[in-house]
Amino acid sequence: MFKGQRVNVADHEKGKYTPVRDEQESLLGTYDRPLPCFGCGIGWFSFLLGFLCPLMWYYATILYFGNYYRKDPRERAGLAASAIAAMACSVALLIVVIILLF
Repeated sequence: MFKGQRVNVADHEKGKYTPVRDEQESLLGTYDRPLPCFGCGIGWFSFLLGFLCPLMWYYATILYFGNYYRKDPRERAGLAASAIAAMACSVALLIVVIILLF
């Protein structure tokens, strides 16, 4: 039975079965595709690449606060890790600047 197809009552009386659509059936293929950036997602890729170029942490932070993870919830953990790394980097830079000025 396809979506929008009529159900024949006579078939039910004859003992024929009608398949029932599962509500989650349409969601099964949503997360089957691999994540971008070599399968680890933009967040984790930015987190790892941020150790070479810390600007990637700030890029991922912008994506995190821009709710990019709503497109794919699997991205949320990596983007949050990058935001935390960006905050730690900012605090470290602030401490270095304060020490150098005083």
